Amino acid sequence: MGIDHKENPPTRADEVLQLTRHLAQQWVRPQAQRWQRERVMGLEVVQEAARLNLLGVQVPVEQGGLGLPFSVKSGMAAILAEADFGFALSLINTQGVASTLANWLPAAVSQRWLGDLLSGQRIGCTCLTEPGAGSDFGAIQMQATPHGSGWRLQGEKAWIINAQVAEVMVVYAQTQPGIGAKGIAAFVVDASRPGFLRTDRGRTETVASLGTGGFVLDGYEARADEMLHPPGMAFKRAMGSINMARTYVAAMATAMVVDSLRIARAYGEQRHTFGRALQEHQGWRWVLADAMVDVEAAQLLIEQACAAADAQAPMEALAARAKIFSTRMASKHIASLLHALGAAGLSAQYPLSRHLAGAQVATLVDGSTEMLLERVWASQVGSTTPPKHAIQQEILN
Repeated sequence: MGIDHKENPPTRADEVLQLTRHLAQQWVRPQAQRWQRERVMGLEVVQEAARLNLLGVQVPVEQGGLGLPFSVKSGMAAILAEADFGFALSLINTQGVASTLANWLPAAVSQRWLGDLLSGQRIGCTCLTEPGAGSDFGAIQMQATPHGSGWRLQGEKAWIINAQVAEVMVVYAQTQPGIGAKGIAAFVVDASRPGFLRTDRGRTETVASLGTGGFVLDGYEARADEMLHPPGMAFKRAMGSINMARTYVAAMATAMVVDSLRIARAYGEQRHTFGRALQEHQGWRWVLADAMVDVEAAQLLIEQACAAADAQAPMEALAARAKIFSTRMASKHIASLLHALGAAGLSAQYPLSRHLAGAQVATLVDGSTEMLLERVWASQVGSTTPPKHAIQQEILN
């Protein structure tokens, strides 16, 4: 009989990462191709993740979680993304909702949903994007108006990860139209209540296991104590969360290149052309070596951003640099490594086509590359400090 990790939860980062590797190898990788083929999410594996106590990595221990730092979450995301990007991002989103509720709501309120999130009985999602507002978060149109002792929410969200099935949602809405980001607040929305209608807006055909979709709130009533972040604070807290999301997305993009490299190296050893193994052809080796260099560079950027997150230090520019570089290099190198396998790279035997689709999604989520370049520019304007020193200083400040 195996260890019951709910009764004996892992307490060290290395234990958590080892359990995550088990989940990825024994559960995610064998199922991922079927999920894509059948256009379904990996909900059965969420239950196994819950059994291993992996859904509350940043939830405080006293509320049933593991209380571990962000860098562990980023490491988990990378391990899972090697097996399937969509499932990894889906699971991380449920984790994120659980930790957000646990850390920002009174325990008496968060317990309405936290137990179900940690047990995998309910899926979570965070909802910023709308049909007319993506990277421009301050332009959201969903409205929250006072109603009785609580709030009435009205509007639509789209392109939301997990929205096809999620039942516990962190939803951002405008409380004072016309004042932009200052009027935005965040609420917990329970999909089982009246006024919630699920839609297909934003459902993607490329990475089925993400479970993207949308919903409409039409007269949805949120209780007063279900305001998660008040106006004036919601935008700032959301930006903090997004910087962390950019970092773990960078880690996931890099991990898909690592997996593609592993596959290509093994293929190059056993595949022969013109009387020699592929790996004996200089031009073929250079494709892999080029990817190896960029993987190491990406990992350094990710480590710096994770260190800042763990230290609760400023990390906006660090996260932007990590995501820009990692997603660009993933799109480039996964395609090159797929071609290094020839026609075999497109077969269902290998995950490279799924990785390539995941890399494209990674470039779009949590802020466009163009917007992130503006963040990097703003962090350097007027400074004569070399970039390396600037990065180090950002962690120390």
